Amino acid sequence: MTSVKINHISSLHEPYPSPSALEAATTTHVQDAFVIATRKLPILKSGPIDAMSERLGIPIPEMIFGDNLVSITHRPTGWSIEFNAEDALERVDKTGEKMLRVAYAGEWSSSREKTSAGISEVVKPFDWSYTTDYCGTERPGSTGGAEGKQTKLHGEENTPDIPIELLKRRDPILFADEVVLYESELDDNGCSIVSVKLRVMEHRMLLLCRMFMRLDNVLVRVRDTRVYVDFDKEEVIREYTEREDKFENVKTKLFMQGLKLDQVTIALRDANQVAPLLPLIKQGVESVILGPGVSAKTTTTTRFPGQTQLTPQTQFVRPPPR
Repeated sequence: MTSVKINHISSLHEPYPSPSALEAATTTHVQDAFVIATRKLPILKSGPIDAMSERLGIPIPEMIFGDNLVSITHRPTGWSIEFNAEDALERVDKTGEKMLRVAYAGEWSSSREKTSAGISEVVKPFDWSYTTDYCGTERPGSTGGAEGKQTKLHGEENTPDIPIELLKRRDPILFADEVVLYESELDDNGCSIVSVKLRVMEHRMLLLCRMFMRLDNVLVRVRDTRVYVDFDKEEVIREYTEREDKFENVKTKLFMQGLKLDQVTIALRDANQVAPLLPLIKQGVESVILGPGVSAKTTTTTRFPGQTQLTPQTQFVRPPPR
């Protein structure tokens, strides 16, 4: 049995909803033991933007959809994973310790005709490209009973990969949506966007949260979080990957595909065309089984040699060199 309630705010003339109206702007789809919800609302107004900026301690991207969200909830245990803009920005480096942007400062400034303004932008005390390793906000569930055992995604070894072959089947799509969390034009020097897409079939669903960052003449970066749900097994698998390469390398690969200059320019704005061309930098898989009769046990991921056990948000490591 499925149930769909659609209340998206789609007209430019509809009033901006108050917090009490957020629920009315949320689309929900019930599939067996899971509830999938999405919400799409306009860009935040100045007041909420200032409040969020103060909480995060960094300037906010030009286009911030702070009320947008995508969530998956397992009703029997209460386990859930949610994707929202503020939590994604919370994972942006605010210390200045990640030096990638500084290492590219000279190259980037040169592409901006060596203006002093270029250097000042690059050395801001936060990652102004808004790169995030956000994998979603997970809320552990509980199996109930006297033990009150909690369930959450976990990874060490033997976790199954996302079954790509099953997803290639042409099963009818019961529910699909795409939600943007934030977007920046990087002071007219590229783009940085985080968005979430999902599609739900009768027996399974796939969610993709993608961060696509392109710094013109410098770097192209894609960070993907895929969440696969098997409704029959009540199993959730989360895969995280990082890919990146120099801008010129990506541009060369596009030309080698036979694209003309104007086609290359368009392709560089399309994460779907660029992502397969980028080398894999990091990868990891986690899963959790939430269904009855299996004690809501967690399964684990194959660990790369030398991997250390880190927090769930950062336990993915660089694979060994080939």
